[in-house]
Amino acid sequence: MDERKRELLAGAGIDVQDAMERFMQRDDLLERFMKKFLENAAFEDLKQAAAEGDCEKMLAASHSLKGMCANLSMTELTALFTGQVARLRSGDFSGAKEMMDEIRKAYGLVEEAIRGCWQ
Repeated sequence: MDERKRELLAGAGIDVQDAMERFMQRDDLLERFMKKFLENAAFEDLKQAAAEGDCEKMLAASHSLKGMCANLSMTELTALFTGQVARLRSGDFSGAKEMMDEIRKAYGLVEEAIRGCWQ
């Protein structure tokens, strides 16, 4: 992976070294999974659930995103989704919903970085 890609991804809160280790130093494999991340509907589901006040759907989407982000070494998003899942599980829907602005911002940075690297 070239330095420009590393910087873009790291700037979006992705642990590039860890991601490359997970994907056996294969840039092509990491690219495929990063693009699949953007194609996944879970983030849209999360936004819709938050807007509709559907706590169960929000928990399912946030939990799914937490796992995907962890597998892709997206450390900042993983931390945000971990916090959101904890709030939802404890019944703090309003607190979890309040996190959406920060989550949208972090997700946007990741999305921009992925597109900047591979599209």
